[in-house]
Amino acid sequence: MLIKREFYINGAWVAPAKARDYQVINPSNEEPCAVISLGDQADTDRAVAAAKVALPAWRATPPAERARLVAAILDQYEARKQEFAEVIAMEMGAPIDFALAEQAPCLPWHTTNFLRAFEHIEWIRPLGDHAPGAAIALEPIGVVGLITPWNWPVNQIALKAIPAMLAGCTCVLKPSEEAPLDAMMFAEFCHAAGIPAGVFNLVNGDGAGVGSQLSTHSDVEMISFTGSTRAGRAISKAAAETLKRVTLELGGKGANLLFADARPDAVRWSVARMMENTGQSCNAPSRLLVERPVYDRVVAEAADLANAITVGPADQPGNHIGPVVNKRQWDQIQAYIRKGIEEGARLVAGGPDLPEGFNRGFYVRPTVFADVTPGMTIEREEIFGPVLSIIPFDSEEEAVAIANDTPYGLTNYVQTEDQTRANRLGRALVAGMVEMNGKSRGAGVFFGGVKQSGRAREGGIWGLEEFLEPKAISGYDFGS
Repeated sequence: MLIKREFYINGAWVAPAKARDYQVINPSNEEPCAVISLGDQADTDRAVAAAKVALPAWRATPPAERARLVAAILDQYEARKQEFAEVIAMEMGAPIDFALAEQAPCLPWHTTNFLRAFEHIEWIRPLGDHAPGAAIALEPIGVVGLITPWNWPVNQIALKAIPAMLAGCTCVLKPSEEAPLDAMMFAEFCHAAGIPAGVFNLVNGDGAGVGSQLSTHSDVEMISFTGSTRAGRAISKAAAETLKRVTLELGGKGANLLFADARPDAVRWSVARMMENTGQSCNAPSRLLVERPVYDRVVAEAADLANAITVGPADQPGNHIGPVVNKRQWDQIQAYIRKGIEEGARLVAGGPDLPEGFNRGFYVRPTVFADVTPGMTIEREEIFGPVLSIIPFDSEEEAVAIANDTPYGLTNYVQTEDQTRANRLGRALVAGMVEMNGKSRGAGVFFGGVKQSGRAREGGIWGLEEFLEPKAISGYDFGS
């Protein structure tokens, strides 16, 4: 078992102010895999103070030098990416092949895209010929608190810590206590890359402790949070007292509109995309809306596909799904499955309880419900597990109405070969992102939602701008 009690503060690994052990549980076998410490106010204060002291020098560091140091993090990743993926698999349950192919590579993917966008930032520019001497400068917002989740842990670290440091901010990261080990490795990458002391700091803790302390700290200018909508509300309220900037990436209940003219592999793609990461993705296409003429065929195909998905331990190679992250999550998913049955949805694959052959580990049967109607609990609420709800529709207008009738607005999906209709739906669906016909978003585009999915924009130039403040200057001489 790993012993990782220290925090990374001011360029060194330091002991916590008070002993407060927390066991990280391997969800594949329910056994402890590591012991970390949960920080308290003294640890948070120490990390924020280090970030505050480091801020003037880091913000004055030429952008090209900041980019060079951040890019050096990728060399550390390349040297240790197998170990990095193994840690992710162990702590949160992503199967090792998926962790190697999808989870761990989020770090180089986002970092490369940020570095490309960073080259095009105009740090000070004229407003225009109509306003001589008027300049707009972009400056780092200051010390930022970063609070990241367990489901795509390094993805969210990369989307926050990398642009924060590039922008000239200093930061304190609080990763999820459920999956802190990859974050601690990221701190090691930063140290080995030569990131100056105090620019990046890490304090483990829970939301009620370190999370709340960062959200209310008077020396923290911004909180960037990814997690539940409930927690996002609490952070917004806590941060309001000090008038921080708050950027939130929250929950989702994605609608996936499948029309009769969809490409032949649309159902296969839809089921696979839903079950990926054991359904633990805020942008999962969890509501499959199907045009009536192909509804019965799609239901039968989706059921067969879900029944063919295998479940297994995270350290086992292969194309299977792993466990969900913990017992609390498993219990919540089981309650949703039973609620779906109770409310009259037709269970066509999976169902409650552990999969056959398992008596340990937080495994969930890949589950599909048909004949789900708007307003059912499983249609309204984010389940965050491998549970797909299939809903029929008769017209494009009805599909759009169902899709938009949700408090969330993260990602919606469209499956149709009619490009005119696809374009029309891309504008009609209320969401921060719409993905067409299985095509992923382009390199450097942002990730972000609307409504109760939060309104942050993470990735590319938009993600960098989240950490920058525009300043208007009059009487500026660009020739000096």
